[in-house]
Amino acid sequence: MRRSKLMAGALALALVGGFTAQTMIPGQFALADPVHVEDSGPTDFTGVVKAVQPAVVSVIVRSEVKPVADNMQGWSFGFGGDVPDFFRNLPPNHPFKRFWNEQHGNQDKKAPKHHRYGMAQGSGFFISDDGYIVTNQHVVEGGDKFTVKMNDGTEYGAKLIGADERTDLALLKVDGKDHKFTYVDFANDTPMVGEWVVAVGNPFGLGGSVTVGIVSARGRDIGAGPYDDFIQIDAPINRGNSGGPAFNTKGEVIGINAAIYSPSGGNVGIAFAIPAETAKQVISELKNDGHVVRGWLGVQIQPVSQDIADSLGLKKAEGALVANPTETSPAAEAGIKTGDAILSVDGKPVKGPRELAKVIAGYEPGAKVDIKIWRDGEEKTVTVELGKMPEKQQVASADSGDTQGTVGALGLELANARDAELDSDGVVIGSVDPDGPAADKGLQSGDIILEAGGAKVETPQDVAKQAEAARKDGRKALLLRVQHNDDMRFVALSLKKDS
Repeated sequence: MRRSKLMAGALALALVGGFTAQTMIPGQFALADPVHVEDSGPTDFTGVVKAVQPAVVSVIVRSEVKPVADNMQGWSFGFGGDVPDFFRNLPPNHPFKRFWNEQHGNQDKKAPKHHRYGMAQGSGFFISDDGYIVTNQHVVEGGDKFTVKMNDGTEYGAKLIGADERTDLALLKVDGKDHKFTYVDFANDTPMVGEWVVAVGNPFGLGGSVTVGIVSARGRDIGAGPYDDFIQIDAPINRGNSGGPAFNTKGEVIGINAAIYSPSGGNVGIAFAIPAETAKQVISELKNDGHVVRGWLGVQIQPVSQDIADSLGLKKAEGALVANPTETSPAAEAGIKTGDAILSVDGKPVKGPRELAKVIAGYEPGAKVDIKIWRDGEEKTVTVELGKMPEKQQVASADSGDTQGTVGALGLELANARDAELDSDGVVIGSVDPDGPAADKGLQSGDIILEAGGAKVETPQDVAKQAEAARKDGRKALLLRVQHNDDMRFVALSLKKDS
């Protein structure tokens, strides 16, 4: 009787909705709610496009085409600079030369110089109502005349205010007299992956073209320069879109379209834009000074791989490893040495070479910064007075090579460099086991090992002693400083534990 009443109570509870999917029932697990997101996508982009399109322009660049020397005093037979001997060796009174002189006249050094010009096109956008236009440096490079074409077909002449090759940004100025141009602002908020993006530009000369996609990724390093920090988008971008803006749905510029990845040369849904955060700083300096001045540390650096971190005794594979400080550079004068790992600058963490380059570039020449380094198993702080980055210097970076794989032996056959009749100290690599760890890290015959475990080496025995010392210290890898031709880099080879 009691059992019947309990069952009836349970049935009544069920009928009034007492049980739910989350109610614990003996012998069953509670189910978690699935992910649910409210639809936040716009039904269309006409409002954004209508607002921003008048601010986007086509940039037409004229550049002089340098004539190809034909070495025949004005003759040209369509062979470029490689004129066949048959024509080159004709005597002065030959009929061919007489015919040429009759048709074209004697072309000597006093003949007027004829200029030939080529035209290129890109995109750009107004950032002020008085006519300042942002575009890419590679769009205006080599140009001697600049024209901007509005969405309504109106054309204006423009002058180049400044360009920055390292970030691929340039600033033009249109003299519109009293005309007030429609302009757009840079976004203050960092775009999120998955956010809508609207690209407007001049692909293949088709001005005012609009494409839509999303932010695919952030912080992309595509090897374009030392300050790579691209936004990856999948909005269709093609030739001619360079310099054009990528907008969010508020009509703010989140990036400047600069490059595409394409095996075929056309759009495959992978494009890269310079972040607004980078552009704002660079464009401001171009507007004020016509060029960008950056701080300079003067070091050749490479990433800290896990193997290198293990060999140095670092807990994390972070920082920038100094492969070689430039002579007389601020770094060298402050005492930064080969093998130091740079961990932070004025308290700002340095995760890798790219972060170090960006942080240092953000300082003015002459600024004093406190750089935290890792040396001989402990942290030290060095104060450096930064210099001015040379105009044409490339920021040096050493390739770290492949850092994958575990190894049991070094896999190297070594000899003293002097004994091998090389004009160098150190130990030369005679051969590399193709199945060994050294081959995996890219070491080659002829490479010279200058240091092992932070100590200079002169003989193969020195290398073996350092490997044994690293094992006894509990290190997982032996750090080698290697010279390949004129380049220096560090390579960490894992050490097999004693069985």
